[in-house]
Amino acid sequence: MRTGKSQDIILVVACALVDTDGRVLLTKRPEGRPMAGLWEFPGGKVETGETPEVALMRELNEELRINVTQSCLAPFTFASHEYETFHLLMPLYICRQWKGDIEPQEGQDMAWVRPNKLREYPMPPADVPLTAMLRDFLL
Repeated sequence: MRTGKSQDIILVVACALVDTDGRVLLTKRPEGRPMAGLWEFPGGKVETGETPEVALMRELNEELRINVTQSCLAPFTFASHEYETFHLLMPLYICRQWKGDIEPQEGQDMAWVRPNKLREYPMPPADVPLTAMLRDFLL
Protein backbone atom coordinates (compact mmCIF):
# COMPACT_ATOMS: atom_id res chain seq x y z
CA MET A 1 0.00 0.00 0.00
CA ARG A 2 1.60 3.24 -1.11
CA THR A 3 0.62 6.19 1.02
CA GLY A 4 2.44 8.81 -1.00
CA LYS A 5 4.17 10.13 2.12
CA SER A 6 7.85 9.79 2.83
CA GLN A 7 8.72 7.25 5.52
CA ASP A 8 11.96 6.51 7.28
CA ILE A 9 13.61 3.32 6.13
CA ILE A 10 14.72 1.21 9.07
CA LEU A 11 17.48 -1.32 8.38
CA VAL A 12 17.16 -4.41 10.57
CA VAL A 13 19.14 -7.61 10.13
CA ALA A 14 17.97 -11.13 11.03
CA CYS A 15 19.39 -14.62 11.15
CA ALA A 16 17.98 -18.09 10.64
CA LEU A 17 20.13 -20.12 13.01
CA VAL A 18 19.91 -23.73 11.82
CA ASP A 19 20.92 -26.55 14.14
CA THR A 20 22.36 -29.95 13.18
CA ASP A 21 18.81 -31.39 13.05
CA GLY A 22 17.76 -28.78 10.46
CA ARG A 23 15.58 -26.81 12.89
CA VAL A 24 15.42 -23.01 12.89
CA LEU A 25 15.59 -20.91 16.05
CA LEU A 26 12.73 -18.48 16.65
CA THR A 27 12.59 -16.05 19.55
CA LYS A 28 9.45 -14.51 21.01
CA ARG A 29 9.30 -10.75 21.41
CA PRO A 30 9.05 -9.98 25.14
CA GLU A 31 6.26 -8.02 26.79
CA GLY A 32 6.68 -4.25 26.73
CA ARG A 33 8.19 -4.20 23.23
CA PRO A 34 6.45 -3.46 19.94
CA MET A 35 4.77 -6.57 18.53
CA ALA A 36 5.20 -8.37 21.87
CA GLY A 37 4.27 -12.05 21.79
CA LEU A 38 5.14 -12.54 18.11
CA TRP A 39 7.89 -14.93 17.03
CA GLU A 40 10.82 -13.73 14.95
CA PHE A 41 14.27 -14.56 13.71
CA PRO A 42 16.95 -13.20 16.07
CA GLY A 43 18.67 -9.98 15.07
CA GLY A 44 18.13 -6.26 15.38
CA LYS A 45 18.80 -2.76 14.10
CA VAL A 46 21.89 -1.91 12.13
CA GLU A 47 23.59 1.00 13.89
CA THR A 48 25.31 3.89 12.09
CA GLY A 49 28.68 2.78 10.75
CA GLU A 50 27.90 -0.95 10.98
CA THR A 51 27.62 -3.36 8.10
CA PRO A 52 24.68 -5.77 8.30
CA GLU A 53 27.06 -8.62 9.12
CA VAL A 54 28.77 -6.75 11.97
CA ALA A 55 25.37 -5.72 13.34
CA LEU A 56 24.14 -9.31 13.21
CA MET A 57 27.23 -10.65 14.99
CA ARG A 58 26.76 -7.99 17.70
CA GLU A 59 23.04 -8.65 18.06
CA LEU A 60 23.45 -12.43 18.29
CA ASN A 61 26.02 -11.96 21.04
CA GLU A 62 23.88 -9.43 22.92
CA GLU A 63 20.61 -11.40 22.60
CA LEU A 64 21.79 -15.01 22.74
CA ARG A 65 25.40 -14.94 24.04
CA ILE A 66 26.77 -16.73 20.98
CA ASN A 67 29.71 -15.76 18.81
CA VAL A 68 29.37 -15.91 15.05
CA THR A 69 32.05 -15.13 12.49
CA GLN A 70 31.24 -13.28 9.32
CA SER A 71 32.33 -16.27 7.21
CA CYS A 72 29.52 -18.34 8.82
CA LEU A 73 26.80 -15.86 7.76
CA ALA A 74 25.32 -16.75 4.38
CA PRO A 75 23.11 -14.04 2.84
CA PHE A 76 19.80 -15.69 1.98
CA THR A 77 17.06 -13.20 1.11
CA PHE A 78 15.47 -10.01 2.40
CA ALA A 79 12.13 -8.56 3.42
CA SER A 80 10.86 -5.13 2.46
CA HIS A 81 7.71 -4.19 4.33
CA GLU A 82 5.80 -0.96 4.81
CA TYR A 83 4.51 -0.55 8.35
CA GLU A 84 2.26 2.34 9.32
CA THR A 85 5.04 4.68 10.49
CA PHE A 86 8.19 3.34 8.80
CA HIS A 87 9.46 1.07 6.05
CA LEU A 88 11.46 -1.98 7.13
CA LEU A 89 14.29 -3.42 5.07
CA MET A 90 15.54 -6.69 6.58
CA PRO A 91 18.29 -8.86 5.12
CA LEU A 92 18.05 -12.47 6.35
CA TYR A 93 21.16 -14.60 6.75
CA ILE A 94 21.47 -18.32 7.40
CA CYS A 95 23.98 -19.50 9.98
CA ARG A 96 24.77 -23.13 10.80
CA GLN A 97 27.85 -22.63 13.01
CA TRP A 98 28.39 -20.56 16.13
CA LYS A 99 30.40 -20.72 19.33
CA GLY A 100 28.78 -20.91 22.73
CA ASP A 101 25.54 -22.22 24.14
CA ILE A 102 22.47 -20.20 23.24
CA GLU A 103 21.26 -18.32 26.32
CA PRO A 104 18.47 -15.75 25.89
CA GLN A 105 19.56 -12.47 27.48
CA GLU A 106 16.33 -10.45 27.18
CA GLY A 107 13.87 -12.83 28.83
CA GLN A 108 12.59 -14.01 25.47
CA ASP A 109 11.14 -17.47 24.91
CA MET A 110 12.82 -19.57 22.24
CA ALA A 111 11.76 -22.45 20.03
CA TRP A 112 13.67 -24.73 17.67
CA VAL A 113 11.21 -25.22 14.82
CA ARG A 114 11.19 -27.61 11.89
CA PRO A 115 11.06 -25.64 8.60
CA ASN A 116 7.63 -27.06 7.68
CA LYS A 117 6.21 -25.83 11.03
CA LEU A 118 7.40 -22.20 10.84
CA ARG A 119 3.98 -21.01 9.61
CA GLU A 120 2.41 -22.19 12.87
CA TYR A 121 4.16 -19.42 14.83
CA PRO A 122 2.57 -15.94 14.67
CA MET A 123 5.15 -13.48 13.33
CA PRO A 124 5.44 -9.79 12.44
CA PRO A 125 4.22 -9.16 8.88
CA ALA A 126 7.74 -8.63 7.50
CA ASP A 127 8.89 -12.07 8.70
CA VAL A 128 5.98 -14.09 7.31
CA PRO A 129 7.11 -14.30 3.64
CA LEU A 130 10.55 -15.49 4.76
CA THR A 131 9.15 -18.68 6.29
CA ALA A 132 8.08 -20.24 2.97
CA MET A 133 11.44 -19.47 1.39
CA LEU A 134 13.28 -21.03 4.32
CA ARG A 135 11.03 -24.08 4.28
CA ASP A 136 11.64 -24.65 0.57
CA PHE A 137 15.40 -24.16 0.95
CA LEU A 138 15.88 -26.32 4.04
CA LEU A 139 13.61 -29.25 3.13
